[in-house]
Amino acid sequence: MNMWKQYYLAHSIEDALGALRSSSGTARPIAGGTDYLLELQQGHQPPVDTLVDVTAIAELACLEVRGGELFIGAGVPVSQVTGSALVREHAQAVAEACGLIGGPQVRNTATLGGNVAHALPAADGMIGLVALDALVEVASLDDRGAVQRSRRPILSLFAGPGESTLVPGREILVGFMLPLRKPGQASAFARVMRPQGVALPILNLTVWLAREDERIADIRIAAGPSGPTPRRAMAVEDSLKGAKNNPVLLTQAVMLLEQTTRFRTSPRRSTAEYRRHLVGPLFETVFTSAWERAGQG
Repeated sequence: MNMWKQYYLAHSIEDALGALRSSSGTARPIAGGTDYLLELQQGHQPPVDTLVDVTAIAELACLEVRGGELFIGAGVPVSQVTGSALVREHAQAVAEACGLIGGPQVRNTATLGGNVAHALPAADGMIGLVALDALVEVASLDDRGAVQRSRRPILSLFAGPGESTLVPGREILVGFMLPLRKPGQASAFARVMRPQGVALPILNLTVWLAREDERIADIRIAAGPSGPTPRRAMAVEDSLKGAKNNPVLLTQAVMLLEQTTRFRTSPRRSTAEYRRHLVGPLFETVFTSAWERAGQG
């Protein structure tokens, strides 16, 4: 059985969107394809009429400071994200997360955009971006065939496990915008994995924070999988903002994290109860890393 009928290599965003729109059947953009092609092969995704290859689009491969923000193109391989001095400077948690995706061959092929657009609740790169409050740029064609771009909060992309809000065959993920790091700010990422056999983590977690002496001026926390779609631990964040860092405060934050996070049972990975058991030590480890980094300037 053929998994697709046509394969089109696009050279611009307008070219890719036009190819998606003009397809006589189902059309999907593809970059690394490390998840999607495997799912097609295994029958977990229905065959498509047209695959539109976006790897030759220069803008999707950009990684630069642009307009006072860090821009990471959706087509940037995760190995490049991990090795980028810019990402390590301004979004260290994202660099750490991308460095743990798959093995070296997968990281050289898989893209950050694919990691996000696949919409899995515990995708490592995505969890890093959520805590860093990333915006996403999405491109589409209007009725006259002109390219339209919009910026959206990253959490608006997710509709359910493996289900994105991007309109199939009509929209393309262009890239991610992140605020540049300021003095006293830092982030960290860590995860718990089975030693072998299952690619997705049992639990992963990112903390971004702003530190003023011994006070937590601001903080963002994302853990996955914590429900059918990614989410931030808003109640825990609110309990920590403005408070002086101390062991009692962190103990209370862990209890609140355990109580308010909607952990899921995954048959091949973990029970919800085990994740609840792990989240406290993982949070303390990641928070401490971010806190110490913020204190180093």
